[in-house]
Amino acid sequence: MAKEVDVCVIGSGPGGYVAAIRASQLGFKTAIIEKRDLGGVCLNIGCIPTKALLKSAETLDNLKHAEEFGFTVSEVKADFDKIIKRSRGVADKQSKGIQFLMKTNKIDVIMGHGAFTSAKELAVTDGDGKTVETVKAKHFIIATGARSRELPNLKFDGETIINSERAMKLENQPKRMVIVGAGAIGVEFAYFYKTLGTEVTIVEMQKTLVPIEDEEIGKELGKIYKRAGYKLMLESTVEKVEKKGKNVVVTVKTPKGTETLETDVVLSAVGVVGNIENLGLEKIGVKTEKGAIVADKVTYETSVKGIYAIGDVAGAPWLAHKASHEALRCIEKLAGHNPKPVRYDNIPGCTYCKPEVASVGMTEKAAKEAGYDIIVGKFPFMPNGKAQAAGHTEGFVKVVFDAKYGEWLGCHMIGHSVTDMIAEAVVARELETTGHEIIAAVHPHPTLSEAVMEAVAEAYNEGVHLGTPVKKK
Repeated sequence: MAKEVDVCVIGSGPGGYVAAIRASQLGFKTAIIEKRDLGGVCLNIGCIPTKALLKSAETLDNLKHAEEFGFTVSEVKADFDKIIKRSRGVADKQSKGIQFLMKTNKIDVIMGHGAFTSAKELAVTDGDGKTVETVKAKHFIIATGARSRELPNLKFDGETIINSERAMKLENQPKRMVIVGAGAIGVEFAYFYKTLGTEVTIVEMQKTLVPIEDEEIGKELGKIYKRAGYKLMLESTVEKVEKKGKNVVVTVKTPKGTETLETDVVLSAVGVVGNIENLGLEKIGVKTEKGAIVADKVTYETSVKGIYAIGDVAGAPWLAHKASHEALRCIEKLAGHNPKPVRYDNIPGCTYCKPEVASVGMTEKAAKEAGYDIIVGKFPFMPNGKAQAAGHTEGFVKVVFDAKYGEWLGCHMIGHSVTDMIAEAVVARELETTGHEIIAAVHPHPTLSEAVMEAVAEAYNEGVHLGTPVKKK
């Protein structure tokens, strides 16, 4: 006999588990289906464990510079196995936390793979394909996430050509690594492995690292990485990968010609693709496009009534916080509320390499292309007192405003802890705050957040800490 619920959520990542909890809070009888681990990719093999790895790398980095802070430290050695185990422990705790939330919110958890047999019913099967449960629901929410994109010439074998999941679980630290793709995943793993002593080469087809960011941010990160000893191959593509014994030979097409690299492992970090396969979507007529489910951006309903899609499986931006917000809006809409729609032009992006990168809104180039008459302000962390005291003076804050109405079009940061600072710009943009209001708001001293106010002041010709000549109006 089928289990009958009001809301059935497929997938338990930051979109799925948030949807399930909110549904239960609003009085819906709720079930959630998960085929691997509660918490999905983010908590188990994505955001959280990678941040644990990066923290280990940062700790090692700090120890290497201990003398600068007045400490004499004997030789420091990294224990790769312990670092990996700590990361897995952090992920396990997070997953157990989701189990607790499911229990306290009285949500039925069904482990297995869910696939639609009709628009009102799906079958849940175990690893052997045996049906363990049938679920009927008034509303189905698909939150199955995404996985690493696999290129035809970079087929994952789990040993010499790997994806991000494998990169955080390697048994042994490679001496050499080639990373294909300089987006968030690529530059984060580059920092982790390079700091631990791996020789890292990054191959990127665009002109800068983190190419979706403002061009100045990408250039600055490139300068910092070069000084740190990374080999960067920009405007370059991998043409061929061949195994040579235990190693790999990578053929790279560069602006100066073809170059071959010998390495121990290749990490392909060229993006993600939605998990839309084997869900029975074709059977019930759910429309998909370019590897994602097509869903309305207010109700999140798909082409089939009563079936919704949120998070990575519904397309870019592939961010956990975007998935969670879509989950809340979707459920609240189902409950008859009138939630404020997600502002897709105001979703921040954060990259946790060192230095960190964070941004929200338009880049300078995008604002110009959109026809805005803009003013731009920039403030480096070098003169910032807190940055000096912390020993992290690299990077800057850049702001972009509409010259006519003062609208805050974009904010772009690179530096220490900027992922914790970007929320000011997000909230300010949500409230339609002008640059003059940011300048008037008292920012505490000494803090890194002063750099935001200083950058805005520079945009409006009111800066006092850079020695910038006052421009005549």
